[in-house]
Amino acid sequence: MIDQLPLRVQLREETTFANFYGGNNITLLKALNELLEGKGESFIYLWGEPSVGRTHLLQACCHTMNNRSLEAMYLPLKTPQLAPSILQGLESKPLICIDDIDAVLSQPDWEEALLHFYNRVRESQVKLVIAGNYVPPQLNCQLADLRSRLSWGLVFQVIGLTDAEKIKALQMRAHDRGFELSDEVGQFLLRHYPRDMSALFNLLDKLDQASLIAQRKLTVPFVKEVLNISLPTSGKD
Repeated sequence: MIDQLPLRVQLREETTFANFYGGNNITLLKALNELLEGKGESFIYLWGEPSVGRTHLLQACCHTMNNRSLEAMYLPLKTPQLAPSILQGLESKPLICIDDIDAVLSQPDWEEALLHFYNRVRESQVKLVIAGNYVPPQLNCQLADLRSRLSWGLVFQVIGLTDAEKIKALQMRAHDRGFELSDEVGQFLLRHYPRDMSALFNLLDKLDQASLIAQRKLTVPFVKEVLNISLPTSGKD
């Protein structure tokens, strides 16, 4: 049942469309907004590498519906101890967003449950957005009918950001938090630390807290001082 979901999968406050740096995903963003408006395709499948923003987009869809006083369900299938019965009754929701579908594929009970879920969703005419690591034909899916259903609607790759776009995304997040991130500091972070956006946003949070405590601006010397305490640098400034 729906109440089996643990509290830790609640939506993150910052995962909105306003906080998503689109880069080369403009067509995808347009399709998602049309889905939410009820004007476009009601099924969308997103795929791409980890940390390109799939989870952010799913949660942004849910935030948008909630802001309109409409119910939405975000279901991350990587959540431990979820059972296929979690899918029962979800088709009553106006919007369902299923994340990390790869986590349960090749498991017969899950694939069977997902197949029946898809059929119920189609009959109910609700909106469905699903995310996985791979395009549907490349998924480790044993049921051919399920693989076919995963391709029913629109299929989009979530395209990762270039290095320049990653700096812009970090600067946008910093601005929303009330501080500024210079190009110099952004370039330093990309040279010395993991470049996936989840890691970079976590790093930005750490720097924001350190800056507030020290009452100092984010400069390269200050960033090196803070991060050398708990994180190794991979090169010299």
